[in-house]
Amino acid sequence: MRTFYQFIMSYRGKLVDDDESRLAEWIFNEHQFPKYSTSYDEISRYLEMNSPFINALSVFDTLWDVYHSQDKGNI
Repeated sequence: MRTFYQFIMSYRGKLVDDDESRLAEWIFNEHQFPKYSTSYDEISRYLEMNSPFINALSVFDTLWDVYHSQDKGNI
């Protein structure tokens, strides 16, 4: 199973910035982000304490659902 960090890196480098790519870029540059975590609670707590922009948590929730559904498809 890949980590959420590995998953969200696929959202980096878009030609037109959107909230998903902004979050991915921020996570990439955030050295303390829990890169090896697959835990929703751990990552959401981190984002709650270090939110990079106003709707980052809702963007995370949406991306977590995509991540989780893709992970289930790989079982």
